[in-house]
Amino acid sequence: MLYFRSLAFNLVFYLSLVVQMIFWTPYYFLSPRHRAWFVPKFWSRTCMWLYDKIAGTKSEITGVENLPEGSFILAPKHQSFWDAIAFFPYLDDALYILKRELTWIPFFGWYIMKMRMIPVDRGSRSKALKAVVAATRAEMDRNPRQLIIYPEGTRRAPGDEPAYKYGIVEIYSQLGVPVVPVAHVAGLYWPRRKFLRYPGTIKARFLPPIPPGLAKDEFMKRLIGETEAACDQLLVEASRAPNPPPMPPTAAKRLAELAAGGKAEA
Repeated sequence: MLYFRSLAFNLVFYLSLVVQMIFWTPYYFLSPRHRAWFVPKFWSRTCMWLYDKIAGTKSEITGVENLPEGSFILAPKHQSFWDAIAFFPYLDDALYILKRELTWIPFFGWYIMKMRMIPVDRGSRSKALKAVVAATRAEMDRNPRQLIIYPEGTRRAPGDEPAYKYGIVEIYSQLGVPVVPVAHVAGLYWPRRKFLRYPGTIKARFLPPIPPGLAKDEFMKRLIGETEAACDQLLVEASRAPNPPPMPPTAAKRLAELAAGGKAEA
């Protein structure tokens, strides 16, 4: 049954993406940008609904009261494709930094550029970072936007050792806006590079914003400490659920460390 439901969800998920992209094209490209945001937000909600009804996985996102008004940086853990789509409905005007090659994909690339995302050329990291900061500042000066950055860069398994990159520190220090960390363990249910989709409830939490103006070392310490502590709590909760998902080796190791250290919350 798990295999069948996973297969059904994956097929319907990608079919929905293609069908909605085509169906909404006239409305999306003829509407002002602020109205066109309805389309990706509707698609996100559709994905979460399909995930629940077909794969049996609910999505529970809390801490919405911690989202500031205006421009800020959203800094989620990156474990799954789930965290790339689940937060759209909670943001007024999301802003992504992405590889320029994605903008060359028919339809998908056109959708990206309509929303004035920030494409980046591969090459010198220092030059790319300067270009990203300049482009992001220009967008935020134009109107309030919420920049989504994954502090660890690439997807990592639940419970894995933190590997935060310095890029978010530089962007934080130069933009002067709050940063909202986001904790979750979605990789337990929608694993990276795997086909199966495990049933249960994905819990994600918008944490209290880190204010602008902190020293770089202090900011990084707070970002890592607060995010990882909340992820540990959610990992323990997932492991104690009535029907827990399979724990990858990284998660099992982290749970053992938490139990040994007496940090696992009841």
